[in-house]
Amino acid sequence: MSTHCRLILCTCPDGDTARRLAESLVGERLAACVNLLPGLTSVYRWEGRIQHDSEVLLLIKTVEARVEPLAERLRQLHPYEVPEIIALPIVSGASDYLNWVSECVNTVEQDS
Repeated sequence: MSTHCRLILCTCPDGDTARRLAESLVGERLAACVNLLPGLTSVYRWEGRIQHDSEVLLLIKTVEARVEPLAERLRQLHPYEVPEIIALPIVSGASDYLNWVSECVNTVEQDS
């Protein structure tokens, strides 16, 4: 079962940044849900040197049509010069959960 849902991976420098980004994405209906996974260590090359940093990984659930607007918003809000934004297709999942994801990001009604 193929779906139009997507999982976006994005690392953040700390918990406060991760929470701020998650709340913005969910609040703006670009994402249905964002999980914050602290305690991540990233090893990467930046400006010609090997770097080691503690980070928080965001697992962002959305739909295909929201990937580009979500990525653009992440670029606007993220403190990194080049934020990690990787979109993966969700090829299968509980239909009630995937329907909920779609409803959350596709609803235009006003929140109370």
